[in-house]
Amino acid sequence: MPMISGVKPLNMFKKALQGLFFTCLMTSLYGQEIGKSEQKFSLLFIGDIMGHDTQIWAAENTATHTYDYNEVFSYIKPVISEADVAIANFEVTLAGPPYKGYPQFSSPAAFAVACRNAGIDYLVTANNHAVDRGKNGIIGTIERLDSIGMPHTGTFFDQKAKENLQPLIIRKNGISVALLNYTYGTNGINVPKPVIINMLDKNLVTSDIVKAKSLNPDVVLLFLHWGTEYDTIPSQSQIDLAEYFFSQGVDLIIGSHPHVLQKMVWYKERNKAVVFSLGNFVSNQRKPKTDGGSMVRIELAKNGNTVTITDAGYYLTWVYTPLVKYRLRFFILPCSEFENRPDFFVNPADYAQMKKFINDSRSLLYKQNINIREYLLKGNSRLLNK
Repeated sequence: MPMISGVKPLNMFKKALQGLFFTCLMTSLYGQEIGKSEQKFSLLFIGDIMGHDTQIWAAENTATHTYDYNEVFSYIKPVISEADVAIANFEVTLAGPPYKGYPQFSSPAAFAVACRNAGIDYLVTANNHAVDRGKNGIIGTIERLDSIGMPHTGTFFDQKAKENLQPLIIRKNGISVALLNYTYGTNGINVPKPVIINMLDKNLVTSDIVKAKSLNPDVVLLFLHWGTEYDTIPSQSQIDLAEYFFSQGVDLIIGSHPHVLQKMVWYKERNKAVVFSLGNFVSNQRKPKTDGGSMVRIELAKNGNTVTITDAGYYLTWVYTPLVKYRLRFFILPCSEFENRPDFFVNPADYAQMKKFINDSRSLLYKQNINIREYLLKGNSRLLNK
C-alpha cells in the first residue's frame, strides 16, 4: 500500500511534542532543571592577627626601611587559598609610623598586603585594640585597607558609612553570607566621633541582625570579639549570647579575643555552629596555649533555597620563631604537616614547644568540641583525625 504523503513527518512531529511535554512536566514536578547540581561554598575562619614589636623588626629591611611580611604566611598559604573565602580578625591598626606593638598597636600596611597575598579575603576590625591610635588610627586603618583592595567590616568613618556598608555581603557559588562584626570593648579608650566601632551591645546587634535578614542572605554570620583572655572555657556570658543570637536567626558565630583556643560546636539538628575562640593566628605571645591557634573550615551546600552546613573541621596552627642572624623570624605552621618533622626545626626546644601546643590543644578540643574534628594534612589531602 503506498504511503500517503505527509504521514511520516506528522508522526515525527507528534513524538517531538511528546518529548517536550515530558521534559516540561518533569521540570514542573521537581522545580528545577534536570541534572542541576547543588551549590557549595567553603568558609575558613582565622583568629587573632597581632603585630608585636619583634614582628615589626622581623619584617623590616634595615637598609631600605621597608617592610615585608610575606614569609610569615609561606607555609600556611596553600591551606588558606584552598578555601573559597577566608576571613580573619585583624587586631592591629594601620595608623602609620611610629610603628609599635603592645600596648597600642600600629603596624606597617605591608602586614595587610601579606594577609591579602596569603589568600585572606576579608578582615574584621572591631576589637579591643581598634582605638589604640585614636581617631586617626581608625581612619588610617580603613583608608589603607581600602587602598589595597582588602574588604573589611566592624569599623566605619561615620554612621552614614556604616548604614551603607553593613552588613558586608559575601557572595560565592550562588550562596550569600551577611557578615557582622562586634567587640566587647576598646580597653577603656573612648571612640571619638564621628567614627564608629561596632560594640557588642545586645540591642544594637539585634537591630543589625533584623536589617541583615531583611536582605534575605542565605547565612547570617557574627564575628565576635568577646570572652575572657587566656581562659580556655567559654564564659557564661558567651554561652548565653550565642544562644540568644541563634534565637534571633543567626546561623554562624565565630569568636576571637581570648588568645587561646575554646570549644567549637556544630548543632547539626539546628543547622548552626559556634566557635567560641579561634586563638592566636600570629603574634609574639609565647606562653603555653597562646603560641598557636586554629583555622576553622565550614562547608555549606545549597539545594533550591535551603542552605545547610555539610562539614566542619579545624586545622591547628603554631607560630615558629627561629633566631636567624640575631633576629627572630616568624612562620605560621600547619601543625599536622610538621608534627613529625623534628629535623625541620633549628632548635629541638622549638619542636618540643610545638608538640606541647598540639597535645594541649587536642586534649582540650577532643573533650569539648561537638561534631567539629581536626583536619590533618597528608600531602595534598585533608583528612579527619579519627
